[in-house]
Amino acid sequence: MDLRALEYFVAVAEERSFTRAAFRMYVSQPSISQQMRALEGELGEPLFERGSAGVRLTRGGEALLPYARECLAVVAAARTEFFRRSALLQGELRLGTVSGVEETAVPDLLALFHERFPEVRVELVGGTTLPLLASVERGGLDAAVVARPADPLPAALGSHPLLDDEIVAIVSELSHLSALLELPLSELARHPLITYGSDSRLRPLIAEAFEAAGCAPNVSYATRDVPLNLALARRDVGIALVAGSDPAIRHASGVTVLRTVPPIRYSKILVWRTVPRPSAALGAFLDAWVATVDAVPGTVPSEHLPRRRNA
Repeated sequence: MDLRALEYFVAVAEERSFTRAAFRMYVSQPSISQQMRALEGELGEPLFERGSAGVRLTRGGEALLPYARECLAVVAAARTEFFRRSALLQGELRLGTVSGVEETAVPDLLALFHERFPEVRVELVGGTTLPLLASVERGGLDAAVVARPADPLPAALGSHPLLDDEIVAIVSELSHLSALLELPLSELARHPLITYGSDSRLRPLIAEAFEAAGCAPNVSYATRDVPLNLALARRDVGIALVAGSDPAIRHASGVTVLRTVPPIRYSKILVWRTVPRPSAALGAFLDAWVATVDAVPGTVPSEHLPRRRNA
């Protein structure tokens, strides 16, 4: 039984489409179809039912799937072990990231990974939490740094913490609110707000916090361009609500940074697919992640949340 055929089989089973499986495996669709016909001929029964609603596994396909995944996982584990032993690890790693990771452990981690495995090509893909999560689930990305979702992660995804953070309020130093040290959400609800777009995981988190406080946010401007949010706040267009760890805050001028009451806390995590077992490149990256991220503080302490920025 050909190992490549098993890889194609698992891809079709997970994508429920020969076209998407071919895209995921970087081959043509006829190549996928030919391999599946050969595998079905070898096993003596069909593995897929093809219909207008897509591709579904037959009973034979369902019986083969766990064995195929186990076989691929064992081969991947063996490759990882010997690549590491010989220091000849190669391949590609596609890593997604939300914004605001510039001053976390991630740059140090990527520098360490490059030093150890210079032959691995790393592609960094920016985005927001929900699209990045979906891409990891379907295999488009190997891993991604995202804001932890409100709902539990799917069983097929592993995770590891990066940092704990909170949303802060940014007001113009021209505003009378700049004399305060913190802002209740009930007071924030009385002002125009500038914050992330609806495609950001932080937007529903902010809405849920206001709802729990018995009020609703009045979002007048929405963008995930934090420097722009801060520029609008500096001109007193509204109050910006942004992640306290965002590097743009440290370089802002003419604004005051206030904590909210109650605090709006969240965390950033790394997620990856655990089934099938991670590739050799991803396995080495996960090892480096644990060694690097666990060696630095995982929380943005209150003293690291600045309250003032002078003009």
